[in-house]
Amino acid sequence: MEITWEQVLAWRLQRQFVVPRGDATASEIIGRLCGVQAQVASSAESAVGNRQNNPLPGQIDSALNDRSIVKTWSMRGTLHLVRSEEAASYLSLLASGRTWEKPSWQREFGATPQQIEDLADAVSDILYERVLTRAQMVAHLVGDARFAGMEQQLKSGWGTLLKPLAWKGVLCHGPKQGGSTTFTSPASLLPDWKGVPEADDAAPNAISAYLGAHGPATPEAFDAWLSRNSLRKTVVRRWFKEMGDALREVEVEGQTAYVLAEHADELADTEPDASVRLLGGFDQYILGPGTKDQRILPAEHRAKVSRTAGWISPIVLVGGRVVGVWDSADGVLTVKLFEGATEPDTDALETEADRVARLGSEGDLALRVER
Repeated sequence: MEITWEQVLAWRLQRQFVVPRGDATASEIIGRLCGVQAQVASSAESAVGNRQNNPLPGQIDSALNDRSIVKTWSMRGTLHLVRSEEAASYLSLLASGRTWEKPSWQREFGATPQQIEDLADAVSDILYERVLTRAQMVAHLVGDARFAGMEQQLKSGWGTLLKPLAWKGVLCHGPKQGGSTTFTSPASLLPDWKGVPEADDAAPNAISAYLGAHGPATPEAFDAWLSRNSLRKTVVRRWFKEMGDALREVEVEGQTAYVLAEHADELADTEPDASVRLLGGFDQYILGPGTKDQRILPAEHRAKVSRTAGWISPIVLVGGRVVGVWDSADGVLTVKLFEGATEPDTDALETEADRVARLGSEGDLALRVER
């Protein structure tokens, strides 16, 4: 089965509710996208609202309150909103990498594998049927001699020592208390939580979800999205192989990749799409395949999207390809187009700029295009 990249990108736009927008709920969109990065709250709101005809204010908070989504450290060690029914599968695969046992991790963060196991046991007890702020949780921990000297790391907003505990299913973010972040256990927060499954059992669920939004893809692309390629390549390839007839191998302009068998015919029938879209920062459309994917983002322009300190710029799409970046300030939305990129239709850009203004409650935004 041979398909073109234009078909692939058009199909992804449809699967991810980018083109056309629809009436899916926040939790449905977050589930389809395999999570939404949530380190910047406004970017998460944009990722969801940008895929809806009529976005509702406060809908992410409502989904957190009804427990249909959960906030936790997941893919690539970053903070995500994940649909609750799928969270355990992603966490299981991340935990299977056991990155905290690697000498390089121990040298950088100063915690031994045994200390991480001890932390997991202690935090599991501390958070049982409780919601605590970071300061309250750390106060419980630092009185234990096993964690002597770890107070500053435990208090760090980066949460490095807490991420392995999230992957083990020991803690997740709880309801906010004023401006303070809180933690609780998934078992206490989520009514249907059954714990973190074995990785071999979790893999088909996670792979299916990923390919359903970001396919066709290779095992290496899946692992890069999930763990920054920290899992064993042989294991990831085995997971794909063991899915058997559930997957179909396709040829995309000379590259072999996998798609869910149930989506193969739909993908083959997809027509290329030339729609213009303005997506916000940290959007899953670009994070799913990764900013190194040159079929979407030319290598010479990658630094304009993937910036210092892990910042991912808002992007301009034409036909599913990134042709520029944008930002808004002082009543002006500035689009900066890449040299040699496909020119977006001006009227379509104006329409998208108006939508950005409505989503951000910024009033009217004047559009400025720089080439």
